[in-house]
Amino acid sequence: MSQKTCLITGATSGIGRAAAMALARQGFRVIIVARNKDKAEATCRRIRQVTRNEAVSWYLCDLSLLRDVQALASQLRNDLDSLDVLINNAGARFLRHQLTPEGIELTLATNHLGHFVLTLSLLDLLERSAEARIINVASGAHYGADGVIENILRPEEYDGKKQYARSKLANVLFTYALAERLKDRQSRITVNAADPGGVATNFARNNGLIPWLKHRLYYLSKRQLLSPARGAEIVVYLASSPEVRGATGKYFFEKKERRSSAASYDIENQRKLWELSQALSGLGH
Repeated sequence: MSQKTCLITGATSGIGRAAAMALARQGFRVIIVARNKDKAEATCRRIRQVTRNEAVSWYLCDLSLLRDVQALASQLRNDLDSLDVLINNAGARFLRHQLTPEGIELTLATNHLGHFVLTLSLLDLLERSAEARIINVASGAHYGADGVIENILRPEEYDGKKQYARSKLANVLFTYALAERLKDRQSRITVNAADPGGVATNFARNNGLIPWLKHRLYYLSKRQLLSPARGAEIVVYLASSPEVRGATGKYFFEKKERRSSAASYDIENQRKLWELSQALSGLGH
């Protein structure tokens, strides 16, 4: 059998790194996407050493910048014949309001819009695979979202916790909306959402020590704080297991299908998110 190729974003630490390591062990050709060259090189070097799999490489891209994402997609289309697995894993929480140089609120840009553009730009490569899979790494935080994410331009209107929850809801809404569109095209590509649970990583450390400690203590109090390797298990399962072959448009937690929030199944919410993503990116028509 030919070696399968997996592309994973946000793979220099945490869940992404653990998933990349596990898939390299399975013999995948692993391509990681990162913002920092030194971290990317170090991560690939470590994965090669541990797994003895030399087919591990990296590309640089800031997923919050659409021009970077479009350039990455162009590079990949030139360099690859096909793509078997796309794992949209990169994400962040920003307590303070920030806009990207392209005028897009940073949570929206990083956690949803960059992956929207990357995914749609790579569909042709995915179509060339006999069994392509897209995995969107979501979060149980989406259950607390009270509406569709917006491009918030005014700092006084920004609530970092609320925007993060809405960005995770966006991951699930995008999963369901894309799955329906792919079905309409009679595509063989499947797309599912993965909830890794609470994981002990440096996630949210960018906001300072106190918010990061609160995040960890919350999950510790529930006795639900997992190692990155444990958190990555659901991602690896969806990327590689024959048990989920053909499954699409579903939300998985602990290797089982789970019902996501009521808001995530709302067709109007899916439509609003898609139209916002179209308007900001020019893609998705």
